[in-house]
Amino acid sequence: MINALGLLKRRHFLPLFVTQFLGAFNDNLFKTSMVLFATYQIFADEAQESFFNALAAALFILPFFLLSALSGQLADSTDKARIIRMVKIAEFGIMALGCGGLLLARTGQVTLPVVMMLGAVVGLGIHSTFFGPIKYAILPQHLEEGDVLGGTGLVEAGTYLSILLGTILAGFIYHSIATVAAVTFVVALLGYITARMVPPAPRLGPPLTLDLNPFRASWNLIAATMHIPRLFLAICAISFFWTIGSVLVVIFPPLVKNVLTADASVASLVLAIFSVGVAIGSVVINLMLRGHISARFSPASVIAMGGAVIAFWFVVNGWEAAPAGTLYDIPAFIAHPGAPLVLLALLFVAIFGGMFVVPLYAFLTTTVAKDQTARTVAANNVVNAGAMTIGSVAVAGVTALGATASQLLLLVAGMCVISAWIAQRLHRACD
Repeated sequence: MINALGLLKRRHFLPLFVTQFLGAFNDNLFKTSMVLFATYQIFADEAQESFFNALAAALFILPFFLLSALSGQLADSTDKARIIRMVKIAEFGIMALGCGGLLLARTGQVTLPVVMMLGAVVGLGIHSTFFGPIKYAILPQHLEEGDVLGGTGLVEAGTYLSILLGTILAGFIYHSIATVAAVTFVVALLGYITARMVPPAPRLGPPLTLDLNPFRASWNLIAATMHIPRLFLAICAISFFWTIGSVLVVIFPPLVKNVLTADASVASLVLAIFSVGVAIGSVVINLMLRGHISARFSPASVIAMGGAVIAFWFVVNGWEAAPAGTLYDIPAFIAHPGAPLVLLALLFVAIFGGMFVVPLYAFLTTTVAKDQTARTVAANNVVNAGAMTIGSVAVAGVTALGATASQLLLLVAGMCVISAWIAQRLHRACD
């Protein structure tokens, strides 16, 4: 197997890797800063905090519904490198809107700042909708077939490592909005510079006629993909994974604040540990599969993920809360006798999650013609968006009915079983 890390020396891979790394870092820095600011500075109620986080998650996903079909068509009919550069330019405006909302919130206003922040979340959703298909679809065009799994794993690992760094930094600077604004603009500039270094990836195959009707285009896109059994199963498995991820991301900050009774720095640490785990899982599965794209380890991986979620639930429910009116900071949290088990369980949730999903993305981009890869990934994004929206709405609904963040972990464990069943069907169908 070719050492996947060797791809970082290649001009056809490194600029793309750095561009997506910086983009994911910036997105997560802003979103985490916003969520922490809202959780610890604006709201003072667990239900309101969970609802806001669920609403933000749903709004982020909305553009995937409406624009994934168009993004896939554009990526398969236009130079992908050119689209990357256009997306990076738009990032400046998105960050200006979001950071403006955070600055206004500092004055004591609530409604307008929240609207501006959520508007930026929608903008980041649009940003990801157009960049998402490209970062996977461009790999078969720039890499040899034997390198695609390694490249996919590196992209996935890099994404989660950038989430790690953005999450950690947000935990330290979210209260200094001027610093958040400065960092996001500098990173956006660096991302645009590296985007200009991505080699051309021109259209392959016959020209496409763009369908600008989002609903018809999305329906046609899904219909053209989901009737193929192997793609149907792969997309369903990935969608369940991201539904699980959306539920976890929504419940983590309120769970840390209200169950683990810890401050924003610990919430940042928890999200960071999750990111590290997915990155580790992405690398581990590439080593286990030795470059061969296969779903044979996916069922066991997601079952193990469900077991780790249950372990996390047990540890959380046995947690000794901080004294009334106080929150653990990172040193106090680490000193807590239950902290090692909390972090270890969370780490394994993420590791097994990364092992589950990375081969499925590589599968999507290598089982169709190269001139159809972006549309295949876009179809996957539409279905993922639907599943994640259902997950976010479900969290908002059951939270309104009185469910706690720790109880929602049991829902996640049940979803892992469904994911394993789908992955097993994919393995039998294709391997």
